[in-house]
Amino acid sequence: MARVLVAVAALWLSVLSLPGFAASADAKPPHWNELAGADKLVLAPLQAEWDRLPASQRKKLLGVAKHYPRMTPQQQQRVQLRIRDWAKLTPEQRDLARKKYRKLKQLPPEKRQELKQKWQQSGKAPAVAQPKPAQPRPAP
Repeated sequence: MARVLVAVAALWLSVLSLPGFAASADAKPPHWNELAGADKLVLAPLQAEWDRLPASQRKKLLGVAKHYPRMTPQQQQRVQLRIRDWAKLTPEQRDLARKKYRKLKQLPPEKRQELKQKWQQSGKAPAVAQPKPAQPRPAP
């Protein structure tokens, strides 16, 4: 459970920290019943708790949902898995995952890479589909 927690937290929080996923700081995030249908589909595992999530987290999640259609099928699958896993965690497990993520982010890049390699070699790392090489998109 602990390794899943760390994996979920690391991937989830790293996705959320990307600039393309940040929503504007001025806009108040909508309540669940105000979300667009496509956003509801992506964020469905979080429906029961959506209105109780902090505004900053809802904004980041909306950014993920808006970017979702432009993701590859592998990326979409990974996002769905991470959202489902995150939704299953208790508040205490989420807090622990956030603390571990912050601790990892404070390490120098070389140390993080070393830990990642050790984790992968241990066989405890979750299988994550490798992204396909970038291919040019056809012009509209």
